[in-house]
Amino acid sequence: YGALYNWYTVNTGMLCPVGWHVPTYDESWTLANFLGGEISAGGLIKEKGTVHWASPNTGATNQSGFTALPGGARNTDGNFGVAGYGLYWWTSTEIDAVMSRLNYVLYNDSAFNLGANEKQFGASVRCIRNE
Repeated sequence: YGALYNWYTVNTGMLCPVGWHVPTYDESWTLANFLGGEISAGGLIKEKGTVHWASPNTGATNQSGFTALPGGARNTDGNFGVAGYGLYWWTSTEIDAVMSRLNYVLYNDSAFNLGANEKQFGASVRCIRNE
């Protein structure tokens, strides 16, 4: 599923190759809206089936080609969880000294969730190409 990073590592700007970057919160909104909105866009980015995702993997079609895999997360207490049940991935957008924006999709929903978590939280990263 890939590595999990805290937001402080995301903020270094060193996770993506040259010519790529961790998307902003606004860029995540753009993706969700392009795919028809928050309610169903999650299904369009999730890998189809239940090889990696827990059943029922609601709405998963991967029509976008994003192939979201459920890498789980590292909680702020240091425990790992939800592998197979959810994908959480950072944006580069900071809220305040403690919180930053992230996105997530879950096995039992087709939503593309735009949320927030503490910067210590461990989540995946997806890079996008610079324009």
